[in-house]
Parts: sequence; C-alpha cells; structure tokens
Amino acid sequence: MNLYPLKFNPILKERLWGGTKLKDLFGKPSTSEITGESWELSTVKDDISIVSNGELASTSLQELIDKYPVELLGKSVVDRFGTEFPILIKFIDAKQDLSIQVHPNDALAKERHNSFGKTEMWYIMDADPGAELVVGFNKDVSKTDYRQSLTNDTLLELLHHEKVHEGDTFFINTGKIHAIGAGVLLAEIQQTSDITYRVFDFNRKDKEGNLRELHTELALEAIDYKKKDDFKVGYSKKMNSVNTMVDCPYFKTNFLELDKNFTIDTNNRDSFTIYMCVDGRALIENEFGKVSLQKGETTLIAAMSQKIIIDTEGAKLLEVTI
Repeated sequence: MNLYPLKFNPILKERLWGGTKLKDLFGKPSTSEITGESWELSTVKDDISIVSNGELASTSLQELIDKYPVELLGKSVVDRFGTEFPILIKFIDAKQDLSIQVHPNDALAKERHNSFGKTEMWYIMDADPGAELVVGFNKDVSKTDYRQSLTNDTLLELLHHEKVHEGDTFFINTGKIHAIGAGVLLAEIQQTSDITYRVFDFNRKDKEGNLRELHTELALEAIDYKKKDDFKVGYSKKMNSVNTMVDCPYFKTNFLELDKNFTIDTNNRDSFTIYMCVDGRALIENEFGKVSLQKGETTLIAAMSQKIIIDTEGAKLLEVTI
C-alpha cells in the first residue's frame, strides 16, 4: 500500500461571526464573506474529509481508515477508538466574537449524545491589536450566581478576559466556559465531537433575523464553576527541536520551529502524525512520497511510516499524535 503524506480538501463553514482571512491569508477556496472555519481533518458525520493529492485523491478519510486501520492510525489508536478518527483539526477566523459556550466531558456527552466530549487546544496564528479570549471565570461562582447573571445580562462580568498574541497557546478542558474573541485567527485541535452548549450570544440574530438557540439548561451540569488559571500553555521554542506543548489523554501536540532540514524517527510511534503549518513552508516526506505544505495547510502521515523528513528553510509546525 502507498500511504504517502495525505492532504485533504478543506471543509469550509460559514459562521455568523466569520470573515475572509481563511481565503485572504491561506488561500482557502471560499466565496463567502463569513467563512469562520476550515475543517482540515474530519470524520464527523456529513463532514468527512476527502483526499486532494496523489493517486488516492477523491478517497474519503473514513474509507482509508476502514481499509487500512492499523497501517494508517496505529494499533494503539485502533484499540482505543476503533475505526473512528479521534480528533478534529480546524483553522478558525473570528471576525466577530464567538458565543460564550462550554463543552461536556466524555461521560456527559456519551450519556446525552452518544458522542465524545470536546477537549480542545488553540494556537494563536494572528491577532488584531487588543484581541482577546474568554477563558473561565474570574472568581469562584455558584450555580445560582451563574443563573442570576444570565437573568441580569451580567455574565461577562464574571468571566476572565485574556489578551492574546501570535504564538500564544491555550488548553480548553471540558467544563471551561470560553469564547474566541473578534480579530483572532487560530489553529484548533480537538476531540472528534461537534457538541457545543451555547450560553450567551450577545443577543445577535442570524441572517433570517432569528436569535440563535441557547443551551442554558444543558450547560448547567457541564460547567466548572471554579476559577482556574490552568488554560495558558507554556512551552519551549527551541529551534530545530521537538518542543512539547500539550500531552493529554486525547492528543499530544509539539511545536517545531525549523530553519533547516529535520528528520524524525517514527519507527516506535504507534500513531498517525499530523502536521499543521502555522508559518512558512516545508516539504514533508515519508517512505511513500512527499507533499508541500504552506501556512494554513495540513497533512496526515500514516502510522506505518518509519521516518518523516521535513525539508525547509523556515517553517513553524504543530505536530499532533495520539
């Protein structure tokens, strides 16, 4: 089998809060003025990624997993997740503030939606001056305090607002109330799940003039009401090295800033490898082929690969494995 580095057609999502940066900066094939998300790797129902390069072009990611589960994903990944791709990879452009929201944990998501929970991380690729995120509460609150703030329209006063800059990285565990603010462009790595409980949306209306649905009652048991300063990720940026960013049960993410060719021995890596290019460009190669990658593009390397060669004069990459 010839499992060369795979690229996929982006799955573009219009969002009320979206803009044009995914097209303008990354060249995504959007014709909309409100493209908020580019799903780079997905097996979410009705949004399954399709290969765009080489002899496997037009094949779906799910077809490849079903045909080559261990070869593509790795035995340990198949043992844990079967033939379901366990993570969802996105680029997000927030021209306006996203809604204030929360994601359920695995147990709650399984009980209510027969789904995984939604643990995620963000890498800030670009931020307008003054751009910020909402991450958690600014003090411990009770469920009663929280409900009262919704009634009084004072929820924002209870939330922590964090200014952001390029390179900042955040880990958003389940239960943490959060939102991406206007002017932020980021890479997102998350569990395969599309379960979001929207709790406040600034009273905005969609293009039909309707208020978007809120999930007030569903969110009550999902929210962690404690103030926790556990969201910002500190990581090394040593050049030409593999720098650990996040190592959680659902994914592992490393930061690579390279200005010369770099080889990674994956002989004992029982997992697929994903590279998201967050700056510059590189040529990614395994035993079966190579693919060019530029800022805003993603590639999937099969677990059966014995080594990965990165040919570059300058690139910043997020390396994602299980």
